[in-house]
Amino acid sequence: MSPVIATVIIVAVTIAVAIAVAFWMTGIVGLFTSAEKLEIVALYAGPRGGGWQINMTVRNTGTTPTSIDEIFLNGVPHTGCNNVNFPNLPIPLNPGNQTNISITINQNARCGTTTFTAGGSIEVKLHTTGGKEYPKLTVLP
Repeated sequence: MSPVIATVIIVAVTIAVAIAVAFWMTGIVGLFTSAEKLEIVALYAGPRGGGWQINMTVRNTGTTPTSIDEIFLNGVPHTGCNNVNFPNLPIPLNPGNQTNISITINQNARCGTTTFTAGGSIEVKLHTTGGKEYPKLTVLP
């Protein structure tokens, strides 16, 4: 075999191995760079029949699908609230998608030891299946 043919074969094999390694590394990088990130785009409270309606828009700005599996009001999970209507959980969110969430706080509502009054602030915190929490504060009118 001539040195020219041997050199061409070695270069071709090197290029093929480099392409295979590049595809393999791209797959590994994709595994480690996927991230969960929610953004509460809008949060506002308004009066509703002696109580309040809290409306929020949530967008998944991350690179992985997730679900909202718990909603807290002032640190109390939704199961610890009386006379408060929450949406059905979990709420799935794919990357790039957004959803609207409404919470109705009726008269005489309680979350743990918290009672709700006009002018009072409420921390709404979303918990996801990925274990992250996203808090946002609003004031009841």
